[in-house]
Amino acid sequence: MLGWFRALMPREDRFFDLFARHSHTLVAGAEALQGVLQGGAEVPRYCQVIVDREQEADAIAAEVLLAVRRSFITPFDRGDIKDLIQSMDDAIDQMNKTVKAVQLYELRDFTPLMRAMGETVIEAARLTAEAVPLLNAVGSHAGRINQLTEAITQIEGHSDALEEQGLKALYQAHRRDGGDGDAMAYMIGAEIYGHLEDVVDRFEDVANEISGIVIENV
Repeated sequence: MLGWFRALMPREDRFFDLFARHSHTLVAGAEALQGVLQGGAEVPRYCQVIVDREQEADAIAAEVLLAVRRSFITPFDRGDIKDLIQSMDDAIDQMNKTVKAVQLYELRDFTPLMRAMGETVIEAARLTAEAVPLLNAVGSHAGRINQLTEAITQIEGHSDALEEQGLKALYQAHRRDGGDGDAMAYMIGAEIYGHLEDVVDRFEDVANEISGIVIENV
């Protein structure tokens, strides 16, 4: 009886608006991160953009969690809603952690491979922003959603390869001239590569959450 009643009640569709808004902060944050990786005098300004977008994303995530508690009818499982918005929020949180490291070490120069990893972040963010609104009609868009989530997974694999190349280049630079290279530069560079890879990993987590929602609702 309760199941029939719930089926007849209107769904709380504002979740999709909140997801879409959050995904826009991800794209804005990713684009600002690439601005950071271009280096130079604009690094502090782009860092601040990411800090601002992260705060905006936190507010949206909090609104989603509040709506989950207050809504009688949700478009899909409450746990899936919470896991999806948390994974999205983790992605921009990781961008924020990256720029905190940049600010800590007062970095202004970045390698081409770091910038290439920044491009993978942008790609993953834009694919996420395309996929999330399609959940509003998951049955109709399941095929396209699966294409997008698979593309994000492939991007994560490419990002892994870029990180490996970057770490190898750092190591070779450190070993040059008999191993008398700058150990601090190696450690800082490795940390930045690790942060960038973590950002893309978080987008893969988002893709996995989206895939799970498709499986459960199609």
